[in-house]
Amino acid sequence: MNARQSLMDELEDAVRHGSREQRMDTLRRVTDLFLLSPQQLDNEQIALFDDVLGHMIARVETKARAELARRLAPIDQAPNEVIRQLANDDEITVAGPVLSQSKRLSTADLLTIAEQKGQAHLLAIAGRSVVEQQVTEVLVTRGDRNVVHRLAANAGASFSETGYSQLVRRAESDDHLIEKLGRRIDIPLHFFRELLLKAGEAVRSRLMAAAGPDRHELVRQIVEEMSNQVAHQAPAARNIEAAQRLVQALKEQGRLKESDILGFAQHGKLDEVIASIAMLCGVSCDLVDRLMRSGRADAVLVPCKAISFGWATARAILAARPQGCGEQDLQAAETEYLKLSAATAGRVLRFWQVRQAAQAQGADQFAQQSASE
Repeated sequence: MNARQSLMDELEDAVRHGSREQRMDTLRRVTDLFLLSPQQLDNEQIALFDDVLGHMIARVETKARAELARRLAPIDQAPNEVIRQLANDDEITVAGPVLSQSKRLSTADLLTIAEQKGQAHLLAIAGRSVVEQQVTEVLVTRGDRNVVHRLAANAGASFSETGYSQLVRRAESDDHLIEKLGRRIDIPLHFFRELLLKAGEAVRSRLMAAAGPDRHELVRQIVEEMSNQVAHQAPAARNIEAAQRLVQALKEQGRLKESDILGFAQHGKLDEVIASIAMLCGVSCDLVDRLMRSGRADAVLVPCKAISFGWATARAILAARPQGCGEQDLQAAETEYLKLSAATAGRVLRFWQVRQAAQAQGADQFAQQSASE
């Protein structure tokens, strides 16, 4: 019997018959032995530790695997197969340290994990000191907001043209992501230009202030272009009457549902949104129009809650307004929306409707009195 098999038998006995504490202690002592001087080990010796540790981690608890992952993650000579096993562990406490730090993971390893695992694993990969383009494309496609934000802020992440295009699209109505992308020194100028055009005024000012000397002329040109567009742009054509006719037809057919209003909002059909909300709430289009264009997010939340729209629909409606809605404002609006009851929203909306009618009546009386004098 060779030395490796003898050691395996001893470990198997410890794993099978030892307590949890004994198994953890055995794993810890083997790891200590490896970490004494890993840089002095040759490939055969590392392979031995790979066999031994790999044999053990399949039989120990999450806590022990997590401890091993934390200890091996920063080691350049860590056993390859052990690192792969830890990186593929479903428990993020185990996989996280390895995914975020280990240089032993290949691009192929990271791609497989990025394509198959959940958001916590993707978030760990997004924080690596170097993330190659093939990997970032998968992360941008599959990752949630946290993953994309960490990736955008990671100077060691590299993006292809496709990756940047996806990121810029995902930055719609997300000023924080716009700012993180705009501060990247490697972002192509045409994408930087697109971000400036999407950004709110405050974010745009910060991006322009932080722009390097190589971008000052571009920034100046973009600001001039935007000023010219604002100065010469005609008001968008509106046809609220046509929207009302469409909405009335949908209602008569039994098709005026929340999903229809969500679709209108997502496609920027503001008149249809206004007409739909007015009809479902039983108020005038003029009142809803005033609320939509007031600049106050809370004013829009009231009619949405009065007809019990879900947050996803209310969010899309806020974003569809001419002034849009930044990510911070959306987060605050969501908190308020969840606290607001449909009953309270209905009472507030009725009060606004009565007040608007009274104001309109007073204006008519004043006009009639002036005409008779």
